[in-house]
Amino acid sequence: MSIKVVLADDHAVVIDGIKAVVERKAGKDIEIIGVASNGEQVLKIAEKTPVDVFVLDISMPVMNGIETTERLMEKDPKSRIIILSMHDDSVLVEKALKCGAKGYLLKESATEEVVSAINEVYDDRCYLSPKISTYLVEGFLGKQGKLKLSPQQKAVYPTAREKEILKLIVEGQNSREISLQLNISLNTVLRHRNNIMKKLNIHNQAALIRYALKEGIANI
Repeated sequence: MSIKVVLADDHAVVIDGIKAVVERKAGKDIEIIGVASNGEQVLKIAEKTPVDVFVLDISMPVMNGIETTERLMEKDPKSRIIILSMHDDSVLVEKALKCGAKGYLLKESATEEVVSAINEVYDDRCYLSPKISTYLVEGFLGKQGKLKLSPQQKAVYPTAREKEILKLIVEGQNSREISLQLNISLNTVLRHRNNIMKKLNIHNQAALIRYALKEGIANI
């Protein structure tokens, strides 16, 4: 009997790529029975047909992967869920696992790992991309300290527009996509982004994402 999988990502090229890999490497052992571009579509599929494993993009419109995981776990605590993400940030990994996901797969290595991840999670084991396994050992078990904000970061808070941009950055959108969604110029997006990092004394995107999650600016 094949493992029945639902795959959700709002980028068709990702879905097509993963489907092709699964068909080539797993054959009839794994069957993609449904695809979706947002969490609401995933829930509708789950209501109509039994699903063994869900592979959910963390950044989807309407309902993101974390929210969808929470909803699926509410309906069936035995749901087996793998989060698919472009971010290897420890905050996101921890949040996904705490919400009930049993796997966390990085998009950069998804084509090499997805079949193994599906099999492991189906067998009720956890799967983490090797790149983030060190976090599980050192960070999730308490050996790595949580993000500490400097006095400057605590005292200065982003404006409403900066918070909009931060949220979209966490959701995985690049500067050009943000400019189109907010109907502002690319230069304006870049200026806001630089202002945020300067204001908060943050020097890389990973730290920026951790800040947005810690402060509740973004919810994925």
